[in-house]
Amino acid sequence: MRPSGLFLADLAKQNLLTEENFGSVDRVFIVCDEDKLLNEDLQRWFIEKSPPKEVKVIEGADHLVPLSKPKELCLCLLEIADKYN
Repeated sequence: MRPSGLFLADLAKQNLLTEENFGSVDRVFIVCDEDKLLNEDLQRWFIEKSPPKEVKVIEGADHLVPLSKPKELCLCLLEIADKYN
């Protein structure tokens, strides 16, 4: 076993959500417009509070996107990988 970041006491003293850390990563938010657990208004609130570089929408996707819209998710992730790699 090796130590995990979740259990290191020093991590509690650090602010990991800084512009240099979290903000340095290009983020894309995929909105699932039929998600009943995280409705679209809540997803839009997440986007507003932590703006990503891009927002994509998968029409008809529910909370379990790999099951409800696997092909669309795959194409979306490929587009993101091509654009930000």
